[in-house]
Amino acid sequence: MRSIILIGLATLGTVLAAAPGGAPEDAWPQFRGTPQLTGVSQSNPPGKLAVRWQFEAGEAIDSSPAIAGGAVYVGVASGELVSLDLESGKVRWRYRAGEGIGESSPAVAGGRVYIGDLSGVLHAVNATDGTAAWTYRTGSEIKSSPVVAGDRVLIGSYDGTLYALSVRDGSLAWKLQTENYVHGTPAVAGGVAYFAGCDETFHAVRLSDGERVAAAPVGSYVGASIALGGGRAYFGTFDNEVLAFDVGTKKILWRYSDPKRHFPFYSSAALADGTVVVGGRDKQVHAIDAATGERKWAFMTRARVDSSPVVAGGRVYVGSGDGRLYVLGLDAGEKLWEYDLAGPVSASPAVAGGRVVVASQDGLVVCFG
Repeated sequence: MRSIILIGLATLGTVLAAAPGGAPEDAWPQFRGTPQLTGVSQSNPPGKLAVRWQFEAGEAIDSSPAIAGGAVYVGVASGELVSLDLESGKVRWRYRAGEGIGESSPAVAGGRVYIGDLSGVLHAVNATDGTAAWTYRTGSEIKSSPVVAGDRVLIGSYDGTLYALSVRDGSLAWKLQTENYVHGTPAVAGGVAYFAGCDETFHAVRLSDGERVAAAPVGSYVGASIALGGGRAYFGTFDNEVLAFDVGTKKILWRYSDPKRHFPFYSSAALADGTVVVGGRDKQVHAIDAATGERKWAFMTRARVDSSPVVAGGRVYVGSGDGRLYVLGLDAGEKLWEYDLAGPVSASPAVAGGRVVVASQDGLVVCFG
């Protein structure tokens, strides 16, 4: 079995090296934009942003918005999945989940919107009118975001399981049990799903049948989702480090930590132009050389940065617990612009069609362009 795993992972490293690096210009259909979770958009918003519209959801938002087909989709702590018109901000429809929606973020594919709730139910909702298509109940709360891969939708649960369900009717294709919560969103490339779990293990799982093709220790608790590219996975840990993990050799290539400030990394990394960009609970946004693990720059905000950065047009878009959306230069990390949403921002921005959409824990959704 070990030789099969090694051969499979070597092949996967080649596939990952060729994986596309960004969401299309006109859509941000899931958490981190693409199944590789790189946090990169091909859209190029204006250098000087202006507020296009605002929407008051009424309760906190930890769920990151999705953009597809001229619509914005966002989950609210009240348990509502709300669809808004991208251009006007007007409500298209509201769907009521059974319980509150936490960090699980919408995924849009094949005319449906998928999202998990804190009662452990994954919802498949028709994108046109917000009616229910099907639901599937896991054994515990869902904070992971769904990812659609072909005819399967993947979702992690706090029951320690990664599920693969049929997009058609929600029937179970397979499930993989781990030793702790599956909090992060699985990244997908080359027919394999990858995630670093709360069980301190890096997992690789074959999509076709749920067979585990690799399980390698990473030595620390991981709440973040991974970014895939160049045969590597990049992710932060609760041991105050960011890691580069070689998928082919199952080895940690480098470890990055701030030399003076030791705080966990909960934000999921963006990977763009040889740079890993990630927020830290040390109040900083860190930019790291993807090849060497050396710091390129760090930008200090006024509170923890759990929001996951998005890179578009050579700029970094990221929220902070200080209530601000920041725009930074990718090359040097200089502040180009900021906007105060008043409430803490832990959700990640969505970038598409020249628009930037972000939500706050005060329930405010703002579209810039």
